[in-house]
Amino acid sequence: MSDPTDAVQAMTTVDDETAAHRIAEHVIQARCAACAQVLGPIRSRFHWEGEVADEQEWLVILKAPRSTYESLEAAILEVHPYDVPEILALPVAAGHAPYLNWLAEETQAAEPDG
Repeated sequence: MSDPTDAVQAMTTVDDETAAHRIAEHVIQARCAACAQVLGPIRSRFHWEGEVADEQEWLVILKAPRSTYESLEAAILEVHPYDVPEILALPVAAGHAPYLNWLAEETQAAEPDG
């Protein structure tokens, strides 16, 4: 899969470090992502239910093939505590070919034909 357009970097946020690690572990065990990183705490400001919220959150960054995105999103939703979680996937424009190949190999079980 050394074609970077086959890869995405997905992310989600949660308000609890334990929840962030739970999501990371869950998607790795499900082989929907090859790598998960937990960063935080971070500060998030956003509109929610008519007010501006200012919250401490943890960011989970996930690396996966584009073909596993639906499985990845479903796995995140299984354990995510938010009613409307941020789940975004950004395309990878370029990447180190051996890393991209590793990413594909580690997620083959989650791909539709794999």
